[in-house]
Amino acid sequence: MPAGSIGICVVGSGHWGGNYVRLFQSLPDAHVVVVCDANAERLEAVTRQFPGVEVRTSLEEALALPGVDAAVVSTPAATHAAVTETCLRAGKHVLVEKPLTTTVTDGHAVVALAEELGLTLMVGHTFLYNGSVAKVRELVQKPEMGEIYYLYSRRTNLGPIRHDVNAIWDLACHDVAIFAHILGDTPEWASAVGTRLLGNAREDVGFIALGYPGGVVGHIHVSWADPNKVRELVVVGSGRRVVLNDMDAQEPVRVFDKGVVSEPIDNPTSGDFRFTVRDGDIFSPRVVPSEPLGNQARHFLESVRTGSRPLTDGPAGLDVVSVMEAIDRSLAAGGAPSPVQATKRSSHALNGNGNGNGSHGDQRRGRDRRAGVRIPRPVEILGEAR
Repeated sequence: MPAGSIGICVVGSGHWGGNYVRLFQSLPDAHVVVVCDANAERLEAVTRQFPGVEVRTSLEEALALPGVDAAVVSTPAATHAAVTETCLRAGKHVLVEKPLTTTVTDGHAVVALAEELGLTLMVGHTFLYNGSVAKVRELVQKPEMGEIYYLYSRRTNLGPIRHDVNAIWDLACHDVAIFAHILGDTPEWASAVGTRLLGNAREDVGFIALGYPGGVVGHIHVSWADPNKVRELVVVGSGRRVVLNDMDAQEPVRVFDKGVVSEPIDNPTSGDFRFTVRDGDIFSPRVVPSEPLGNQARHFLESVRTGSRPLTDGPAGLDVVSVMEAIDRSLAAGGAPSPVQATKRSSHALNGNGNGNGSHGDQRRGRDRRAGVRIPRPVEILGEAR
C-alpha cells in the first residue's frame, strides 16, 4: 500500500457497507483492510468482489488486525452506539452512518469518548456533501435572499422499508441535518404526526413541523409508502425562493428571484402593513456533478489526516438525535409540540465555518414573527454523559 494510506475496517456489508468498500478501495490515500459482518454469506460476496480484503465475523478480531486506522460503521441504527464505542476504545477513528445513535444519552457518551481519546468521530449525513445542497446554502447566505421566512422538504418513495427504525428516523434525519446546515440553527421545538399504513410496528409516513429561533418554521414530509419518488427542498425568503429537486440531474437547483416584503404604514401603532411584491427572473445556477458519498469519504480521510473537525462531527450528529427524540415525544403525544433538548456542541457544528453564527441568525432575530404562537418552554442544557 502507498505510504500514508489510511487503513479502513468496514463494519457491516449491506448495501451501504458495500458502497463504502468500493469507495475506499478506489481512493488513492486509503485502502480497506477488513470487512466485518455477522452474516457469513455477505462476507463470501465481499471476498468474491474484493479478493484482497480480509473478512471477519468478530468485530474485536477485525479491529485488532495490523494496519487498521479507522472504522466505518454501517450497521442497523440501534447498534450504532455499541459498535462505535467498541471502535473508539480500540483506538480507531470512526465514520458512523446516520443517525449517530438512537438516544441522546448514548450520543453524549460516544461524543465524550471520542473527545477524551482525541479521535475523529464523524456522522454520515451524506446529503450535506451533496453539491446541490451546498449550492442552496451558498444562495441562502447571499443578501439577495433577504429574510428567511420558512422552508420545507419532501422525501418520499415506495420503499426501501427498514425493520430497525421507522420512516421518520430513516428519512427525516437527512432533512433535520440539512435544515440545520442551511439555517445555522437547531430548532427550539418539534411537532409531528405519523401513521402506520402497512400494519407493522413503525410509522411509514410522517409530517413534521420544526420551530427555529425568530419564528422561522420548517416542515418535513417523509414516506416510504408513496409510489412517487420525491427529493425536494424549498427555502422561501423575502427576496427569493430557492428550490432543490434532487431528481432533476440537469437543473437540480432553481432560483425564483421574486418575493414579498411588508412595511409599516404611516401610523406604526395601528399594526397595519403595506405589502410589496417583487417579480424577477427564474434561473438555474450551475452545480458541479459529484458523488456525495465519495465527497463524504474524502472529507473523513482529510479529517483523520489533519485532525480537523469534520463538517458533520459528533456534536452535529448529536443535535440531530436530540431533534429526533423531540419528534418521538410529539408523536407519542398526538402531535403536541415538544421542546428540543439543547446539547453541548461545538460552534463548528452550527454552520461549518467555526464562528458559531448562523448565516441569517441576526436577520431572523431582528424581527420575531412568533406573536400568537405558543412556543414550548426550553429545558435545561444537558450535562456531560457519564
